[in-house]
Amino acid sequence: MGAIMKWNKETVNIIYASNDGYAGHLAASLVSLLENNRQIPHMHVYVLSVNMCGLYKERLRRMAEGYGRGFTAVELGDLKQRFTYDIDTRGFDISAMGRLFAAEVLPETVERALYLDCDTIVCGSILPLYEWDLGDCLVGMVMEPTVYGEMKEALGMGRDDAYYNSGVLLIALGRWRRERVLTRLLDFYGAHAGRLFACDQDTINGALRGQIRTLPPKYNFFTNYRYFRYDTLYGLCRAYEEVGREAFAEAKRYPVVLHYLGDERPWIAGNRNHYRKLYETYLDRTPWKGTPKQTGKELYMFLWWGLNKATLLCPGLRLWISRRFGMKVIDARKKS
Repeated sequence: MGAIMKWNKETVNIIYASNDGYAGHLAASLVSLLENNRQIPHMHVYVLSVNMCGLYKERLRRMAEGYGRGFTAVELGDLKQRFTYDIDTRGFDISAMGRLFAAEVLPETVERALYLDCDTIVCGSILPLYEWDLGDCLVGMVMEPTVYGEMKEALGMGRDDAYYNSGVLLIALGRWRRERVLTRLLDFYGAHAGRLFACDQDTINGALRGQIRTLPPKYNFFTNYRYFRYDTLYGLCRAYEEVGREAFAEAKRYPVVLHYLGDERPWIAGNRNHYRKLYETYLDRTPWKGTPKQTGKELYMFLWWGLNKATLLCPGLRLWISRRFGMKVIDARKKS
């Protein structure tokens, strides 16, 4: 898996990217991070804002400073203006693309940072993750072997090539600047007409292939993986052997960073996500306490619950359904 190094910088740098719509979820993730990492002497939180309102930025700043942490909101503005070509994020919110610009917009003194998606909850210390030795790699990420085959094919990747999730990124920002990684990312996305299935995630996987260090799954544990067996994941992608059965079992028992991947979100009415109470607990400790859950998807959430249960008994059924309908769901999204 790789060794742990002693990172000699004083400050642990955290990055989020969000707009108004995800600010409440960011707040829940942030308070979970702050509460479970009080032992870290110095931490600074950077929020890459995509037109987030001043009130929300101020709320987040007060939360961070309440724990004695530094806070900086970096306004990215209209992200589409940062591309020299038209882009289509395939239904994903464009704020997800903000992470690609971290090295460009953060102070040059920030040479390493941990990026967290807004839909994560931190359950333990992130210091061992932050100190992970990246070696000659540019970024550390967790594998996602259940990704749709069409996504890998579009990147020129084979069935058993490692594909990574971008919800947690340990970024060597200093090297990104020196090696002009942003240019590589933008060139790769442009070469694919600014239209990839998972926009930022596909771009990172494609442009930085061979320079991504595999991180243990406990540092980005997808909540729906609770219903999968290691053998199923290894069968989908032989590269998952690098993760190993023991590390996957540990992630199931003691996840450090939970990622609410997929459609079964804890803020949607009717969801039965096994980890929903954690999100609700931390949300209640933020200014967004009492935010009503999104309605209108109750039947869909019930079907998701049934799919999770079926995965335990017959994982092949879930995989067939995903192959049959997954990409259609993505292409039906009209958020951006």
